[in-house]
Amino acid sequence: MLDVTLAGCGGTIPLKNRWLTSCMMRFEGKCLLIDCGEGTQIAMKEASLPFKPISTICITHYHADHLSGLPGLLLSMGGEGRVDPVTIIGPAHIEKYVRALLTIAPELPYEVICRPIVEREETLTASGFEITAFRVNHTLPTYGYTVKIPRVGKFDLERARRNNIPMAVWSPLQKRETVEYEGVTYTRDMVLGPDRRGIKVTYCTDTRPVPVIAEQARDADLFICEGMYGDEDKHDKAVTAKHMTFSEAAALAKEAQPRRFWLTHFSPSMPDPESYIGEARAVFPDAVCGYDGKTETIRFDEE
Repeated sequence: MLDVTLAGCGGTIPLKNRWLTSCMMRFEGKCLLIDCGEGTQIAMKEASLPFKPISTICITHYHADHLSGLPGLLLSMGGEGRVDPVTIIGPAHIEKYVRALLTIAPELPYEVICRPIVEREETLTASGFEITAFRVNHTLPTYGYTVKIPRVGKFDLERARRNNIPMAVWSPLQKRETVEYEGVTYTRDMVLGPDRRGIKVTYCTDTRPVPVIAEQARDADLFICEGMYGDEDKHDKAVTAKHMTFSEAAALAKEAQPRRFWLTHFSPSMPDPESYIGEARAVFPDAVCGYDGKTETIRFDEE
């Protein structure tokens, strides 16, 4: 199962009761964080989220409300005993931005590995997460992220017997791609059925609506999307600033048909996003407003 928590759901500046953008995903003891706005470590503490297990941090873009919380968080991770490397993924030149921020956190007890995204779409794996970064349309290079937890097929006894697979490797092949036994190499497909549906979460913020967002979010277990403005009177402002209104985000959800849909990254001019949720539900009835600390546990279909 995958636990997803919105630690902060504010855009631009924090409010008294709303921290800046960050989203934590936890799977089998590993944690992935998307964005790290100012105060993220405090938001995480309030949501009872741990620092030490964070192995991967994905940055959508280089506006301060999405990465200025990095130095404090990385220091806190070291303070909690983190010694394993941490990978930070982001648009081109990610290392330049991270190194600049780390001038005030120069002696971390672990290695920071920067992984730039340079293509319009790239897929990589990290700590059991399959991550696809996809380019969206903001005022500077910005990416959304689809995070998947793949799931292999069930053990197929008849297939194993048909392929004359020794019983000694049945269990190891359910955990590893290949196993060598008595000089012979066996592969996982010799004992497993077709891959099963895994878990999929798509996260996208700071962008105008573009087709790739709905393509990435199609049939997702959870689609988290910016709703900078709830009031349709702010549409022109959304176009100028390259953000979205509630109804525009909901239109993407209507096309993608995710199982769950959360709005996030609310403008500080909108202290009560719930008062505008009707704008989104008129387009996608299952739309809900995110809030700091909102958590969902997503289970595999068979669980």
